[in-house]
Amino acid sequence: MNLLLDTHAFLWWIAGDMALSPVARDLIGDTGNDIFVSAASAWEIATKVRIGKLPGAAAIAADLAVAVEAQGFVPLPAHAQTAGALPGPHKNPVDRMLIAQAIADDMVLISNETLFDAYGVRRLW
Repeated sequence: MNLLLDTHAFLWWIAGDMALSPVARDLIGDTGNDIFVSAASAWEIATKVRIGKLPGAAAIAADLAVAVEAQGFVPLPAHAQTAGALPGPHKNPVDRMLIAQAIADDMVLISNETLFDAYGVRRLW
């Protein structure tokens, strides 16, 4: 199965944070699944580190590609045009990018964000 990690799911996986649901942990740990991390997550992590909202992720923000590769995950480039054209009221640009990527590349999105469901995204948590 192709799985796209929401930013929080990626960070919680790296940190071994128990906030990550048991289902998500099992799916991410299953070597039969391909796990993707979006360029949008790199953007979000770097931005939040820069503005002081995510100081614990400074090392990850410094070189997200290394962190993604170290986990055996696959980097996923942005789908900016699709994200910008999505209908609906959801305003978070990073979330819109993740929704667009999950739809465009037929991926299951690992996220606790229930608002994603309104876009017809396959989401597991």
